[in-house]
Amino acid sequence: MHQIINEILDSTKKRLPTSGNIKKAKVASRNFAEGVNARKNQDLIPVIAELKPSSPTKFIRDVTPQDATEIAKQMEAAGAAAISVLTEPQFFKGSIRNLKSVRSAVKLPVLRKDFIIDKSQIFEAESDMILIIAGILGSSLNDFVNEVIASGREPLVEVHNEMELENALSTRANIIGINNRDLTTMKVDISTTEKLAPLISGRIIVSESGISSPEDAVRMIDAGVDALLVGTSIMLGNVYEKTYELVHALNTKNKRTAVNADKRRFVAE
Repeated sequence: MHQIINEILDSTKKRLPTSGNIKKAKVASRNFAEGVNARKNQDLIPVIAELKPSSPTKFIRDVTPQDATEIAKQMEAAGAAAISVLTEPQFFKGSIRNLKSVRSAVKLPVLRKDFIIDKSQIFEAESDMILIIAGILGSSLNDFVNEVIASGREPLVEVHNEMELENALSTRANIIGINNRDLTTMKVDISTTEKLAPLISGRIIVSESGISSPEDAVRMIDAGVDALLVGTSIMLGNVYEKTYELVHALNTKNKRTAVNADKRRFVAE
């Protein structure tokens, strides 16, 4: 792992909840697959819009719980299929309070995005999905997936290479996220999705990282993914407009194709 990831993991260990403060309550989660299918049937791109205040290298903006509520409502109104909320406080400036505010404000499924290294974290707050990183959990991945499922939540298992993907596919996880960022180098290459997506069948495939334009979005859908997770480009722009643009990227492509076809017919005539 890259040094930044190791520092995040060290910080995460220091903020793990004590077992006495955690109640293992089961959640009645909202169905992500239904939202994905509904949008695909309308020729829309299912987008998991991410509430991302910062990254280890780029501060975006301060986000209070009240801000989180307003941002999430804009994402929902723009057609997002789900909302991702970062809860890592030191490097990503996220919070559990933001997660709670978002889930109470929208009807969409909400993904908790953090560095889950202890099962107690699964029960810290209600969410519909939880990010589980295969490259961090290694041989413990299956146990964590089963714990998340037993809690009523749905695991989104993130992979970056074929070895991690093989491990993820051996679990009961229904959602596989392909991270285009290599956690050993921190470099982003969206062709990672194009390499791994064809190896997956019977699961919901989500492409993560490096998607910033409608062209990127269409490229990932053409690669065979079912949904996109987008944070930075949405948070840096007008949240509603950027989310809407990505959700409707296929319609934009189809309109351009039709216009070009009309032009070719006109020239031919």
